[in-house]
Amino acid sequence: MTVDELAAKYIWKTERVLGELEVTQNSVCSDSSKIDEVLDEARRYLEDAKYYLDKGQSGTSLASVAYCEGLLDALRMLGLVKFDW
Repeated sequence: MTVDELAAKYIWKTERVLGELEVTQNSVCSDSSKIDEVLDEARRYLEDAKYYLDKGQSGTSLASVAYCEGLLDALRMLGLVKFDW
């Protein structure tokens, strides 16, 4: 699989997760605006990934979407959101 194909696959997968994830009620973080702030940041990284892929910068695209996935995974690991890859 090429870097272009890999970036496109990760972008597709991450778009699906962002569309389906559920924010949970959790005592770790009672301020949902902080969760929303991290989700907004993740969305911006996803948009960056799409932009860079369109510009032919697949390595930068892959790095951006990987960072987005890391933010989502951190929220999931803390029990603040629910989703499946």
